[in-house]
Amino acid sequence: MKTQVAKKEEVTRDWYLVDVDNKVLGRVATEIANVLRGKNKPTFTPSVDTGDFVIVVNAEKIALTGKKLSDKTYYSHSAFPGGLKEISAGKLLDKKPEDLIKKAVKGMLPKNKLARHMIKKLKIYSGSAHPHAAQNPKDLNI
Repeated sequence: MKTQVAKKEEVTRDWYLVDVDNKVLGRVATEIANVLRGKNKPTFTPSVDTGDFVIVVNAEKIALTGKKLSDKTYYSHSAFPGGLKEISAGKLLDKKPEDLIKKAVKGMLPKNKLARHMIKKLKIYSGSAHPHAAQNPKDLNI
């Protein structure tokens, strides 16, 4: 039996809807990263983007365990001298809850050009409404 290698043109993409209301950030992020990468499909190929689209709703209601809301810190740098900025997970959750989930998922994807294509298939919304109803997303039970 020959090994099947997926081709970019042959990949069919589905849409999945994830409601993260009172779900733990890390556990949700690993499942989302697996779907974005395509590891849940039998046609998974590491060198081809075989993943699906993921819609995340209720991002402002995500849960973090322990003292992560106050102790976990995210850093960014503007590439100018003295341009290091830091923000705690609690402040980031209040200010931009979409970025908190995006950073967690992006950290679980491979660090290459393929991951930059995968992260574009992630759509995150802080409320329960989203503009992707026409795609008929399936519920992803996490």
